[in-house]
Amino acid sequence: MVKDDCGLRYPQMMESQLKVFWRYFKRNRLAIFGLIVIAVLFLIAGLAAFLAPYDPGQTNVALKLNRPSPHHYLGTDQLGRDVFSRMLYGSRISLSVGFVAVAISIFIGILVGAVAGYYGGWTDNILMRFVDTMLCFPTFFLILTVVALLGPGIFKIMVVIGITSWMGTSRFVRAEFLSLRERDFTQAAKALGVKDLRIIFRHILPNALAPVFVTATLDVATAILVEAGLSFLGFGVQPPAPSWGNILTEGRTYIFDAWWLTVFPGLAILMTVLSFNLLGEGLRDAIDPRLRGRR
Repeated sequence: MVKDDCGLRYPQMMESQLKVFWRYFKRNRLAIFGLIVIAVLFLIAGLAAFLAPYDPGQTNVALKLNRPSPHHYLGTDQLGRDVFSRMLYGSRISLSVGFVAVAISIFIGILVGAVAGYYGGWTDNILMRFVDTMLCFPTFFLILTVVALLGPGIFKIMVVIGITSWMGTSRFVRAEFLSLRERDFTQAAKALGVKDLRIIFRHILPNALAPVFVTATLDVATAILVEAGLSFLGFGVQPPAPSWGNILTEGRTYIFDAWWLTVFPGLAILMTVLSFNLLGEGLRDAIDPRLRGRR
């Protein structure tokens, strides 16, 4: 139930908006497919300790590079470790990196975009020129440089990806604030003497979050790809901790002798990124009234 500062309640309005959103979203079968795949991935990541038949770090050189079989569903690697178990535990790391990194980037992006869009003037100019400067740097190489200087580590990767990928969100939020700050409800709040922070976070921000949700969904896919790329290059999650990226790295040496070491983590990354992209596209089409007629 939603209540404004005057005590008015709008439960029916919120309910009708959710119904409209769901009616258009469920028509997009690809988006529903992406949502189902993501839900399954979260379930797998949460139950990895119960689903994995072996310890992901358990080695047995006598079983190295065994093909997929009933005993090892996705085969074994060069140290005899079960690839299926490592893939299950690797899903935890990949999803964690994606969501934590995006949470950091969304927080920074919302803060910068809200301040720039609400106050405008020289504040807007300074912040947007800083955003333009950040966009001049190739993001992946900037991340690679920072990780190389700070050293690899899961937490460092999350933070670095987050603080180098907020610029798009800030632009979306700024654009929404530039429009919403001129609306009647904002002007009325100012006339009543409501403080700027309350206007920003209580009145304007909730109305500006729709494009942020879409951007966040797409950014999770990007963050997972970046983590996989860093791990593949040796700057990401370090062995023996399993991630899809370092499983790929270990498998490239045996690409002709043990195809399963590259195919299965590659497919996992592909399906995860594709699912998040499909979900993001579906959210965008359902939220934006201008795009609803396409479905």
